[in-house]
Amino acid sequence: MIRLTVALLFLFYFSTPTLSQEIQWEPIAPGVWKGSSGLPEAYDLWSAAKPATKLAALEKLGAEVFPLNQAEITGIQQDGNTYLRFPLERGEQIFGFGLNFKTVHQRGRILRLHVDHYGGTDNGRTHAPVPFYVSDRGYGVFVNSARYLDIYAGSASRLDSDDPPEARDRNTDATWTASPYSDAVEVLVPAAGVTVYVFAGPTPLEAVQRFNLFNGGGPLPPRWGLGFTQRVHRLYSQEEVIQEVNAFEERGFPLDFVGLEPGWQSKSYPNTFSWDPIRFPNPAELAQTLKEKGVGINLWINPYVSPDAPLYNRLQPYYGSHTVWAGAVPDLSMDRAQELYWEYFRREHLDIGVSGYKIDEVDGYDRWLWPDVATFPSGLAAEQLRQTYGLLVQNQSADLFRQQNRRTWGLVRASNGGGVSFPYVLYNDYYNHRDFITALINSGYSGLLWTPEARASETAEEWLRRFQTVVFSPMAMINAWASGTKPWTYPEVAEQVKAMALLRMQMIPYWYTSFAHYHFEGIPPFRGMNLEPGFHDLGATDATPGPLDLESNPYEEAIKREIKDQYMAGPSLLVAPFFAGETSRTVLLPKGNWYDFYDGRYVGNGEIIEVPAGPDQIPVFVREGSLIPLMEPRLHAPGPDERVDLEIRHYGREAATYWYYDDDGYSFDFEKGAYTWREFKVEKDGQGNWRGTVSAAPAGKPNTIGNVRWKFMSSGN
Repeated sequence: MIRLTVALLFLFYFSTPTLSQEIQWEPIAPGVWKGSSGLPEAYDLWSAAKPATKLAALEKLGAEVFPLNQAEITGIQQDGNTYLRFPLERGEQIFGFGLNFKTVHQRGRILRLHVDHYGGTDNGRTHAPVPFYVSDRGYGVFVNSARYLDIYAGSASRLDSDDPPEARDRNTDATWTASPYSDAVEVLVPAAGVTVYVFAGPTPLEAVQRFNLFNGGGPLPPRWGLGFTQRVHRLYSQEEVIQEVNAFEERGFPLDFVGLEPGWQSKSYPNTFSWDPIRFPNPAELAQTLKEKGVGINLWINPYVSPDAPLYNRLQPYYGSHTVWAGAVPDLSMDRAQELYWEYFRREHLDIGVSGYKIDEVDGYDRWLWPDVATFPSGLAAEQLRQTYGLLVQNQSADLFRQQNRRTWGLVRASNGGGVSFPYVLYNDYYNHRDFITALINSGYSGLLWTPEARASETAEEWLRRFQTVVFSPMAMINAWASGTKPWTYPEVAEQVKAMALLRMQMIPYWYTSFAHYHFEGIPPFRGMNLEPGFHDLGATDATPGPLDLESNPYEEAIKREIKDQYMAGPSLLVAPFFAGETSRTVLLPKGNWYDFYDGRYVGNGEIIEVPAGPDQIPVFVREGSLIPLMEPRLHAPGPDERVDLEIRHYGREAATYWYYDDDGYSFDFEKGAYTWREFKVEKDGQGNWRGTVSAAPAGKPNTIGNVRWKFMSSGN
């Protein structure tokens, strides 16, 4: 009897019940379904991001059928964890999982999605480990959890699989592999339940659009945010900042906002958030002086509060148990902590004219960020706050500017799923030019923005190549916080750098409309080729594909490989950067005619082309029938409601239509209907000549278009 009782107790305490079930799916928007497994936690990524779904925009995309076999999607609760399984087809490729720097194809990878400083390996520990992936079969999956997630992205095989890998004999079979075929994406969530979402396409781009729109649509930056920014040396004084701004103007280099690094504060690491009285004796005067020059101020911060900060004592009840650099960590998931914290920023920074923030150090490393054993007054786990702290600071700081009805544009070191709409661009201290481009490509799969900033270079050639990619990115920025680098630091290429900087300014109308498409339609302004119609990505045929036959069918075989060094910018431009030391490079053109951006000549259609390295330009190609609006090359972005003259370039041999977005470029009045889409159209007249027209601005709506000049770039072809 005693033995029986002991056995029963052992089974009670040490056996673990397992519940396996199909997930029940509920349609919640056109082409979007929600499913839950187990008991989801109350706090998730959307608890921090609080996205406002753009339901009307989703309705325009239309209804779709559920894109997967629901019976093949399962959730299991065991050991306090939830195990999710989503099917994969043979030959299917997947993209996403946040800000990866080396890989675009994610099938076959194992990742721990964990907010952290990027350490040089795509293992999931990164600045924005978004638990969203999109398939080349035209659907997306989002796991809404604020926990560290283990992802097996087609890397593990179940014994009971309906489509198992073939058992091969390593002794005799040359095709044996240590990574056999897997037919599923599996996710371990360390919680007793989780909510998941499926987004239909039918194309991969449309699946990404639905994800972005469900998360509020992309940000619409102020026009000045799309100009040029210089981050000055960390210990510059007020007078040195003014001198640097004057130098830009004197040398004819554009500048829209200047970034002040940690030395603007009286103490940093941890921070007082107060102006240093020696280096910056009159910050309000500085802000006004720069405003009169057409230049804004962006302030570097990290969130950790110095004991010498004026707001330190007021926040005492809301600090976590551990410090960062001896600074207190406010629990910004709590309403009262948010109020006390950000009110100080509003009064000391925004009210004197500061236009934005660079929010650093909200990512990692483990050796200085709070540990997972830390506790917080909200009761949230340390890992939940780590996964969402970047979302919290973005959401709350952006709201400060919204309260003053002015838009902001800033930098942040960490983000996650749900942060699509925030006006922040990701960055880090990693500095590999090639990997920067891969990160820019990957950002478009996950509702992120990433900037391949320029800091300093070993050679003038490297500097020019880095600067060229900065021009074709979400934020045109030099980060000279440590080096003091200027655009003209390398005199051998100073004129080429200036020309590229001015080109960035000319393209503001194009960039601004591209971001409007991101905001209203969910189309990423910078995105990988695998989202591009006409690219025909065939996907990998196995997690570890064999050699590709580049002789028999070079184009179709080449596009099976990862395309990590070219990308789409806006609706019409294909950008193919050069890297230092290259004398030429290949470019894979999607189906359809493509033309050179600079001179309009025809370059190819659905083929691989070889491009020689010119010293002055980054290769850019334009889709058939495109219209590209440019303004004059000026030193500052247009002010609120300021009219500018446009040169509208037409490329190709076909008629074209382009919808140009217009508002005041500054406020949130567009959310109340104060915006318009103007139709640009090019077609041939009765004599066979190209003719361009611009639709009239509706009465009472914004109109920032001055005179218009048409340029038919490919008319000689």
